[in-house]
Amino acid sequence: MSNMAESKVTGIIKSLNALEDDLDSLNDKVSDMKKQLSVKAQNEIDVLLEKTREMATKEAEVIINASKEKAMTESSKITKEGEAKLSEIQSNIDANFDKAVKHVVSTVLKA
Repeated sequence: MSNMAESKVTGIIKSLNALEDDLDSLNDKVSDMKKQLSVKAQNEIDVLLEKTREMATKEAEVIINASKEKAMTESSKITKEGEAKLSEIQSNIDANFDKAVKHVVSTVLKA
């Protein structure tokens, strides 16, 4: 009977050792899966980050181009207004040139 009890205990110990080996194997597999998930998550983060950068760059280009177009329009408007004022001043000078010369000559002759 002692042999039988010893053999049962030995069988239980062997079974427990086998379970322990299985647990160690499962822990190793879980650890590997965690590493793989971590790598996949990092790759996905990198891809999404690159896509976000591309989208932001495109949006920035749209904003910059719109601002540039608006600035060009404003610049053209200011240039036209400046040319109109210059033309008006030139017309006033031309129209009043003779009066100015007469006034200067008159002032010089009186002195």
